Amino acid sequence: MSSITPCLWFDDQGEQAAEFYTSIFPNSKITNIARFGPGGPRPEGTVMTVQFELDGREYVALNGGPAFTFTEAISLQVFCGSQAEVDEYWARLTDGGQESQCGWLKDRYGLSWQIVPTALGELLGDPDPDRARRATEAMLRMKKIDVAELRRAADGT
Repeated sequence: MSSITPCLWFDDQGEQAAEFYTSIFPNSKITNIARFGPGGPRPEGTVMTVQFELDGREYVALNGGPAFTFTEAISLQVFCGSQAEVDEYWARLTDGGQESQCGWLKDRYGLSWQIVPTALGELLGDPDPDRARRATEAMLRMKKIDVAELRRAADGT
């Protein structure tokens, strides 16, 4: 099968964004930078695209100009095995960005992320509908997901 690579459209901050993202996630690196040549829509030599990997997955950052910006219609999910991971990714990605609701945030470049503890699915999908409802109600009041608080809410304490 052919590979699928998300292409993220930036005004002119693609290289900075790729450097920022690769500094946050393990097993990440910039793999290629292509520059505009003569006669392009941007000055010759400026960055056109940046190919990079986040935890081994390929992405491309395109410096396409100000015509398009990110919306919450697309987001990147980061599944975390512990509260410490949630806390770290939340802090790093909201640095210069903006917190939202239910584990969502926008980074300094306007890209939306969901920081999701793996325990969230377990709690929201609890076979006891009352536990699941209480966990869901607690999550809806949160910005960053707090697993201990979700567990307390599910338990009714």
